[in-house]
Amino acid sequence: MKKANVIILAGFLGSGKTTLLKQLLQREKERNHKTAVLMNELGQVSIDSDAVPGDIPLKELLNGCICCSLSDQLEKQLWGLCKENELDTLIIEATGAAHPIDVLDACLSPYLLDELHVSGIISVMDAPRWLDRGTMSVQAKMLMLEQIKHADFIIWNKTGALSDEQKQSIKEDAKRLNEGTPYVLTDYAKTDIDQLFALSVKDRKEHQKVTADKLKVKTWMYSFTGTVKKEAFENWLREAPSSIYRIKGYIKLEDGKIYLFQYSYGLPIYEKELMKMPLRLVFIGEDLDTEKLAEGLKQIEQ
Repeated sequence: MKKANVIILAGFLGSGKTTLLKQLLQREKERNHKTAVLMNELGQVSIDSDAVPGDIPLKELLNGCICCSLSDQLEKQLWGLCKENELDTLIIEATGAAHPIDVLDACLSPYLLDELHVSGIISVMDAPRWLDRGTMSVQAKMLMLEQIKHADFIIWNKTGALSDEQKQSIKEDAKRLNEGTPYVLTDYAKTDIDQLFALSVKDRKEHQKVTADKLKVKTWMYSFTGTVKKEAFENWLREAPSSIYRIKGYIKLEDGKIYLFQYSYGLPIYEKELMKMPLRLVFIGEDLDTEKLAEGLKQIEQ
């Protein structure tokens, strides 16, 4: 029986996993491979699923973390994807709060051993955030560390603006924390995609669990009723608490156009959206004061 080749995408919130996912899907499309995607979001609404073309089988695990509350559902969803589709490739994009080993454990379930072959764990790391990890909580730092230590391939992303000294520091950390594991320093998660399909899972020792519950990661969604003035919105972002790890969703600016908005580590990105999308933002972070956030966002609506 043919087994589906599984690639697990790990990495902290906003590191670039979805950007890499698009490249993986394009590669498999060019080879006429039957591919499916399983996405996990901590919130009730999945924004990243828009990145998956409609002809690709997709299952979503919402409002929880694969490694905690949704571990049983993960096995069921994986089983369903395999039974409903004759797959060549299955890509799992885990929430940034997930420990990659817990995702791997689900794939190695007795029910799935005849269905799946796990190629490896690819960790996409936000390089500037890693260098500035001293400002993060202990739990968040531990999770990033685990995502590095247990990777079969590390993509150090957003490195273009780093100094030579900073790049050298990252190379030293990569060798020190996960010796012998291939890695690349890049931007937009660009790397040799074929190399990622040729990975093999290494032996791993017991890991210390760092779950989303311990991280106190919360998600919250805000819906807009009208347009947003860009300048006022960015002024609000500059004052927003550093405990917000990621914002993603759709907003309508004063020019009347809808934009896909992404924000991580202080960097806002706007992409024009041609379709009419619901005007809402999903926030992910620790200890979010949702009442205060809602009050501030309401004030910038026109």
